[in-house]
Amino acid sequence: MEIRFDAAGVSFAGRVALSPLRLTLCERRIGVIGLNGSGKTTFAKLINGLVKPTSGHVTVDGLDTVSDADAVLGKVGFVFQNPQNQLIMPGVAEDLAFGLSGRGLSKAEIAARVEAMLASLGIADLAARRVHELSGGETQLVAMASVLVTGAEILILDEPTNQLDLKNRRQVVDAVAQLPQCVITVAHDLDLLADYDRVLVFDGGHLVQDGAPADSIARYREIAAC
Repeated sequence: MEIRFDAAGVSFAGRVALSPLRLTLCERRIGVIGLNGSGKTTFAKLINGLVKPTSGHVTVDGLDTVSDADAVLGKVGFVFQNPQNQLIMPGVAEDLAFGLSGRGLSKAEIAARVEAMLASLGIADLAARRVHELSGGETQLVAMASVLVTGAEILILDEPTNQLDLKNRRQVVDAVAQLPQCVITVAHDLDLLADYDRVLVFDGGHLVQDGAPADSIARYREIAAC
């Protein structure tokens, strides 16, 4: 897996949301932190083309997020800060199956893939549940499953532990830790990123720190204290 930013930046109505970056990402676990409005979410959305660069290019395994948009979306999944908004079918198994529709799979193949994905995240018991009955942690895990069942190789999580109690937070953290996919996590939950391979810090639309979690978290704390 290689994500490359080639002088990629974003400006809206004359305002710089993210200054041009030259950056290559290939680690398995990458954290992204910064104050609100720092550019971290814009950065994350550039990776799967939800935001288009206004300068430069972003590529994922050589695929351009603009000219190869559909292929990039097939590789990169995004779970938003409010994951309940991503669950569009009334039942858990139905929601995962919906993402596999139109792919030429038989009902039996779809059912098998859904069952395997739920089991891999430790939530097989939720298959028959209604999505509106889920706890916060369960909703996060089902949203992850709905993205991953389609074959995403890179998973971007936006504040995955936001407003979760300790039990639900632990369930989500444990599930993320065992995923084989590359995971990029945007978070204010600094403990969540403590054992990641690399953490990026954004401030005022600029990348101001890129390195080991301890160093990046220390830099973020300095920014937040100002």
